[in-house]
Amino acid sequence: MLRGKAPPPHEGCSIEKDGNGIMATATDISILEAQKREPGTKNAARRVRVGGKIPAVLYGAGKGAASVAVDPRQVLRILKSESGHNTIFDLAIDSDRVKAMIVDWQFEPIKGNLLHVDLQRIAMDKRLTVTVPVVLKGEAVGVKTEGGILEQLLREIEIECLPADIPKNLEVDISHLVFGVEVRVKDLPHSEKLKFLTEENQMIAHITTVKEEVVAAPEVVADATATPAEPEVIKKGKQEVEGEGEAEGDAKAKAKPEKAEKPEKKEKK
Repeated sequence: MLRGKAPPPHEGCSIEKDGNGIMATATDISILEAQKREPGTKNAARRVRVGGKIPAVLYGAGKGAASVAVDPRQVLRILKSESGHNTIFDLAIDSDRVKAMIVDWQFEPIKGNLLHVDLQRIAMDKRLTVTVPVVLKGEAVGVKTEGGILEQLLREIEIECLPADIPKNLEVDISHLVFGVEVRVKDLPHSEKLKFLTEENQMIAHITTVKEEVVAAPEVVADATATPAEPEVIKKGKQEVEGEGEAEGDAKAKAKPEKAEKPEKKEKK
């Protein structure tokens, strides 16, 4: 099973902007209906899916976990909303209603059907930790005039805030980027309502170059396909043989006895 990315945004969510220009989601008034179910085996979960629902688990806010079944179409509408999985909604269980949000979900890897979701109870007066996407705005000078490539290394960051202050995303202008200049977490728009948990010196984006592939010149290729030279081992062997011949000649020369000197003839008296 795979955790899927949130589907494309869908219209219909209420968005408000604070004094620092950060887009924040207003409390979503949509309702996700749920029915209690008995926790069980895979067969029990399969029966829930056959009935048109998917199994879900609700936890958080200091209360125990509860097993419920929800409509996958309603869950997908939330994931497709502008605020995505950070959307806060009313979860209706029988006669009770609690604020909740989606914290995890799984898709079937082959057909892509939604299989399971984890839901978290939300207390509107307590801060919580969420991840929000980082959106790059503008066209970098390093791309437009210098032939570079924009590389985004960080696509979401972790923050802590109250549920009503969760931004749909954090935008940062990258139009000034050239080679040697980076955008880091500290360059994102900050607000006293948000506490950044991601390290502020972590790089978000920079300008890089394309590494050119080195292609061998035709002459080099031709040389490589030419008849190879005689192996060095053979040359070495010949040299050794010639050396041996010279050595043998020297040995014979040394072994040849020197001619004895003829005795001097005695003069006749």
